[in-house]
Amino acid sequence: MTSALYLEHYLDSLEHLPIELQRNFTLMRDLDSRAQALLKSIDSQADEYLKNQNSYAADEKKERLDKIQSLFNKSKEYGDDKVQLAIQTYELVDKHIRRLDSDLARFESEIQDKALSSRNDEQAVGKKGRKKVKDKTDKKKRSGNSSGEDSASTVRGSKKKKQKVSGNTTNGTSSTGSGAKATSGEVLDAVAGLPGLAGIAHPSDVLDMPVDPNEPTYCLCHQVSYGEMIGCDNPDCPIEWFHFACVGLTTKPKGKWFCPKCNTDRKKK
Repeated sequence: MTSALYLEHYLDSLEHLPIELQRNFTLMRDLDSRAQALLKSIDSQADEYLKNQNSYAADEKKERLDKIQSLFNKSKEYGDDKVQLAIQTYELVDKHIRRLDSDLARFESEIQDKALSSRNDEQAVGKKGRKKVKDKTDKKKRSGNSSGEDSASTVRGSKKKKQKVSGNTTNGTSSTGSGAKATSGEVLDAVAGLPGLAGIAHPSDVLDMPVDPNEPTYCLCHQVSYGEMIGCDNPDCPIEWFHFACVGLTTKPKGKWFCPKCNTDRKKK
């Protein structure tokens, strides 16, 4: 639910609140006015009774006292009704306050869930990107191995051809004398001594080729991605991704995680 929907629903619930509050306050003011009028009447009758109590008969005294008592009781009823209205008004406002707190809590929870989901999606995209880079590097390594094997095969084939040629020359010149044999030996020595052929690497050496310099590096160790890695929750972190072993982790921690550098900077702030 978006913030606009939360606001719209809450404003709808507040539509009748001013009218109900105005009605309650009007009733409370009316009850207060009645109670004040009764108290004035009680004061005047009490003063009159005290002044003339000696002249009243016993029955008349009792009648006046009962009347004053009934006025007190009526005033008390007005006061009780006023208190009940005040409680109702308080509960009415408190109900809307509780609803507002509940909506705010739900809205904050939804925002946090969306932020967490977005962060997980970004991490997944980042891992896919690293995997693609790693796959490209592996392909380059495999292509390098194939090239090395092809080169070695070419060298071996060339040597065989050279040897075959020299062998044919020997066979072909055997009738002419030993001078031709010496010439074919010189040819073989020259072929073996060629710098382009002597420096060809064996396929096993190609497997130990250095990592592609174009592959990105991460972590405090400045190495390529491998194994389990964790991302720093500081969006301004210069490194972003770290190997578990380099930061002393064996499992993914709960909640937010900050790298040692960002953690130190946070403590300084």
